[in-house]
Amino acid sequence: MKIISILLISLYFSINLAVGQNTIQSAIEHFASDKDLKHGSVSFAVIDLSTGELVSSINKDLSIPTASTAKLFSTATALELLGPNYKPKTTIYYDGFIDSTGILNGNIWIKGGGDPTLGSKYFTTKETRNNFLKNWVDAIQKLGITKIEGAIIADASQCGYNGAPDGWSWSDLGNYYGSGPSGLTVFDNLIEMHFSTSSHVGNSTKLTSTSPVVPNMVFHNYITSSAKSGDNSYIYGAPYSLDRFGTGTLPINQSDFVVKGSLPDPEFQIAHELNELLAQANIAVNELPKAVRQLEIKPLDINKMTLIYENHGTALIDIITETNMHSINLFAEHMLTLIGLEKTGLGSTENGIGVLENFWKSKINTEGLHINDGSGLSRTNAISAQHYISMLDYMSKCKNAVDFKNSLPIAGVSGTLRSVCKGQAAQNKMYAKSGTMNRIKSYAGFIDGKSGKKYAFALIANNYECSATLIRQKMESVFNAIANQ
Repeated sequence: MKIISILLISLYFSINLAVGQNTIQSAIEHFASDKDLKHGSVSFAVIDLSTGELVSSINKDLSIPTASTAKLFSTATALELLGPNYKPKTTIYYDGFIDSTGILNGNIWIKGGGDPTLGSKYFTTKETRNNFLKNWVDAIQKLGITKIEGAIIADASQCGYNGAPDGWSWSDLGNYYGSGPSGLTVFDNLIEMHFSTSSHVGNSTKLTSTSPVVPNMVFHNYITSSAKSGDNSYIYGAPYSLDRFGTGTLPINQSDFVVKGSLPDPEFQIAHELNELLAQANIAVNELPKAVRQLEIKPLDINKMTLIYENHGTALIDIITETNMHSINLFAEHMLTLIGLEKTGLGSTENGIGVLENFWKSKINTEGLHINDGSGLSRTNAISAQHYISMLDYMSKCKNAVDFKNSLPIAGVSGTLRSVCKGQAAQNKMYAKSGTMNRIKSYAGFIDGKSGKKYAFALIANNYECSATLIRQKMESVFNAIANQ
């Protein structure tokens, strides 16, 4: 009798497991055979985290562009290598000497350490975004400095001067979401451009002001007034170039329409901002602000300088949570620069990618994995569903597992997944990162099944022939099928 009972129980669980697999497999096969994916590509896989068993898949080893789900690799790597409590550091020094009258016979140096949170809107308000600069001014005043004979010199060299990762589109670089990382990122490397528009369709618009003010920036304005609602404009401009171009349209009858672009030269900008605040504090600076890149000189040996102030940024886990919740490209790129800086001494994107690749080679099968930036904005990235579930399986068991899962949006509840599976089976059960670019839609993360089982999954679709909203709705049937197991 006991043997029969055991056999019946085993048969029961086998049947239920098969039903579960068939349900998910049916859902993904139905999705992949949709008419809007006739000429597209799909990669999908789901794994049972308790057993490591592959539950369902289709083209799981197909490496294709995934857009912002690539942030899972950059944030996971940074979390593992630097730890949740790591804080990027910016230091202020002076060279020369301070005489008895309070005159600094030398320069003030701002040494960047790749902190993406200086004056960031994600961690400050408009009223408090300059507080970090005010702290620097206070520290300078405490030394008794009343005048600076030299200049404010910003040094972002620790993270290199590439400006943007390889593979980014020219149409992205000048816009806010295409702001590249810097050793001295400030105000999210974002510039707000304020426009007034005409009451007549087709007439030109006028750039009235910018925040922050960018000295010597030249804006070539080809943006016209339109009956269309919303922002239909694009800003173009290469990294470090003060020439910016605007095209497209903005709505008519606007007195102050804000368009967000990328800050041309964050390194110089932070020197300018400190220079302005020192002037307001009645500390005269004899020379104009400078940037090491522009000077084409080697930065001075900090061992020959005097430390004024150490600025410790926001804890890494808080940066990672904002990155994954709101899909912040700039922060994701800084994950690469920070691991590159800490592990190799130079925080370039290339060095960060090298560290990332070496880390995961020892953890998962990285054959066919091609990551060329931290944010997923590069279309040269190629990642398969298998790569994602392997990485997620590792992250579900590592020391930072809880922090990593908690950094992800929850379906129907938070972040970029607020509208996904709203009121459906996967609501509150799916913790994932989304990715969206033109003809690319992807999701990867964790789903808690109603049986208590926990799954890692990835679903990537390229070259579909419908709207991003519609393809998302079609993907939801797959997520719900997993949540129902």
